[in-house]
Amino acid sequence: MAAIDGLPPLREVIATHGIDARKSLGQNFLLDLNLTARIARLAGDLSRADILEVGPGPGGLTRGLLAEGARRVLAIEKDARCLPALAEIAAAWPGRLEVLNTDALTVDPLAHLTPPIRIVANLPYNIGTELLVRWLTPPDWPPAWESLTLMFQKEVAQRIVAQPGDKAYGRLAILARWLTEPRIVLTLPPEAFTPPPKVHSAVVHLTALPAPRYPADGKVLNRLVAAGFNQRRKMLRASLRGSAPDIEPKLEAAGIRPTARAEEVGLEDWCRLARIVEAAAKAG
Repeated sequence: MAAIDGLPPLREVIATHGIDARKSLGQNFLLDLNLTARIARLAGDLSRADILEVGPGPGGLTRGLLAEGARRVLAIEKDARCLPALAEIAAAWPGRLEVLNTDALTVDPLAHLTPPIRIVANLPYNIGTELLVRWLTPPDWPPAWESLTLMFQKEVAQRIVAQPGDKAYGRLAILARWLTEPRIVLTLPPEAFTPPPKVHSAVVHLTALPAPRYPADGKVLNRLVAAGFNQRRKMLRASLRGSAPDIEPKLEAAGIRPTARAEEVGLEDWCRLARIVEAAAKAG
C-alpha cells in the first residue's frame, strides 16, 4: 500500500507527528495498510461514490479508500494532531480528499458530499452507536447514503445483527433490520489495533433498503421499542403500559401475547403493533 501512494508506513507517520491514540477520543488505530484496504473493499465499488469517513486518525483507512478507487473522500477528524498526516494524504491524492476538523456529532456532512454516498469508518468507540442511530433515523427514507461499512466493538456489532431471542437483541437490531440489510463481514482481534483495546472488534455492512421492511411510523415504533427494552425483564403489558392506553387489547390485536417480553417479539410484530397504536391515537 505504501508503494501505491508513496507515503511512509503508518507507524512512521504516527511517530513523526506525535499522534498517540487517546482513550478520551475513543481512538484505536489500524496500522496494517493491507487490512485497511480489505475493509475498504468490503464497502463495494467505491469508484462512483463519495465516501464519508469519521475519525480517520493518521489516515490508514483513508489511504485504503483512496487506493481502492474512491471517487472522493470526506474525512471528519476532531483531533487536530492528525491534520498534518491527513494533509500529506490529500497532497498524494490531489482533489480527492477533503478534511473537516470538527466534531462529527455537530456537522451535517451532506452539504459537502455528492450522491451516491457511502459511509465507511473505523468509528471512535465513544460515539459509534450514536452516529449509527442518527444515520438510521433521517427525516426521510431512503437516506442520502447507500451503505454503511462501520467498525464497532464486537459486542455492539452483535447487537446490530441480533435476532429475536438473542441476549443482544434490542432496539438497535430492530432499527437496523427494519431499514437495512445488516451483516457482520469481518471480525478483528485486539492486537490488530494500536493500542490494543480490551475487546474484539467487528465490521458491519448495512445496505439501505429502498423502503422500510414493514410499514410503521418511525417515531411510534421507536417509542414502543424503547419502552419495551428499557424494562426488558417485564412483560409487555407492564413495560408498555405508559406508551398507549389499553395496551393489552392492542398487543393481542397485533398477535403478541401481553405476557411476552420484548426480546421475544420479532420486527414484523413490533411494526404491526406500531400501526395499531398509531391508528388508535388518530381515531381517538
